Amino acid sequence: MGAVRVADMHCDTLSMLQLLRRMGKDAELRRSRCHIDLEKMKAGGYMVQTFAIFSDADEKDPLESGLEQADLFWQEMEKNQDLIRPVTAADQIEKNWAEGKLSAMLSVEGGGLCRGNVSLLRTFYRLGVRMLTLTWNFENELAYPQLSGGGQEAGHSGGRGLKDQGIAFLEEMERLGIIIDVSHLSDDGFWDVARHTAQPFIASHSNARVLAPHPRNLTDDMIRCLADRGGVAGINFYSRFLDAAGGKTLSLSKTEDMVAQIRYMTNVGGMDCVGLGTDFDGIDCEVEIRDCSMMQQLAEAMGRAGFSESEIEKIFYKNVMRVFREILSDERTLPGSCAETCERVSYR
Repeated sequence: MGAVRVADMHCDTLSMLQLLRRMGKDAELRRSRCHIDLEKMKAGGYMVQTFAIFSDADEKDPLESGLEQADLFWQEMEKNQDLIRPVTAADQIEKNWAEGKLSAMLSVEGGGLCRGNVSLLRTFYRLGVRMLTLTWNFENELAYPQLSGGGQEAGHSGGRGLKDQGIAFLEEMERLGIIIDVSHLSDDGFWDVARHTAQPFIASHSNARVLAPHPRNLTDDMIRCLADRGGVAGINFYSRFLDAAGGKTLSLSKTEDMVAQIRYMTNVGGMDCVGLGTDFDGIDCEVEIRDCSMMQQLAEAMGRAGFSESEIEKIFYKNVMRVFREILSDERTLPGSCAETCERVSYR
């Protein structure tokens, strides 16, 4: 089979580029030493990459840092229009692919950037954000995380799920068309999302807990729930979330472990519930798939493991694109929205 299109739901390349620039190093999206850059994406067969805005809690001002990353994103989109276009809707991704262009979508990793303020959520929407994780590894105004203050035992979040403001955020995210992402959220928070939403939701970069007993991963019941709701879980390339050591050691991230995760999760939830969420530029282990230019090696490994061409296409992009089409098909234009800017920058 030929190269398979790639739709990756999560990377931390924006915060990595921001860090490198703060260190006085040259850091450009077109060509870099990062796991992801535009030239590597082109070589790897990419259709769309979701770029996360991420700020650790130790930032002096996480919101300012996040807005700086959003500005970095839009500057890079303007500079590299010959290769990539920003998107806020699924049909734009298809149009870009037909015209030989890459697509880039913004997300927020950690709803604490919004400080519990729905108006800031709408502001990030205007900036092009179309996906949001409610937490990272720290409690915020919306919810409790799966890991906090050195971690906790899997499955024992102890009634610490969504807060009232988190439920309010869910309502506004569904109204606007922002994909709800439960990666990093506590177990109880996952089930709160399932109870308080109607649309599909995702786990952008989470694996199966049975194979890798790390609390950041999903239980079988979670995988089945996600599948029943029409959602997708993105295979995370971090070794701590891939192998049986379950986070006890930092080992080599092996392609065979990725294939095993895909096989297990599709056995549990069906072939429509798994996609890709590499966590590139946010992981600190050695990876056999050293960067995004090598993504076709995963497709080849899946083929050797008995996955059909149509099944590989589902995992690589079709499942993610199905969710994008369902949630990002109807652009809600707010006053000051980036939709007009996106159209002007991308398709003039």
